[in-house]
Amino acid sequence: MRAPLVAVEAAGLTDGELWRSLLAIVVVFGLLGGLAWAARRGRLGFFTRQPSHVRVEATVPLGERRSLMVVAIEGRRLLLGLTPTQVSLVTELTQPSPGATQTGVGAASPFEQALGRAEATAQTATPS
Repeated sequence: MRAPLVAVEAAGLTDGELWRSLLAIVVVFGLLGGLAWAARRGRLGFFTRQPSHVRVEATVPLGERRSLMVVAIEGRRLLLGLTPTQVSLVTELTQPSPGATQTGVGAASPFEQALGRAEATAQTATPS
């Protein structure tokens, strides 16, 4: 068991220098791990490139790794279809008027009604 001790002695490190070197290595790896974690979680502002004028309003899962998403960008509302390999524009949605209701004469199509219910559910389910 003298082999590691002989290697340390051959390198010319004293006991204090060895501990200081090991501590420095642990600190460097800890900082690298912390930066990687923060970057993955989107906590570092310079790694996130999403403009502030882009907002995801609602997401409706359709099945395994497929969904519909309503995105508001530069005053437009877009309904996007998402799959693992592509993003497709389904339609551009019109802005609902403040006094409009979803029932009665001139009501929206069943799909638009379902999407409206999903948006309302998503807005009430997510804490602000």
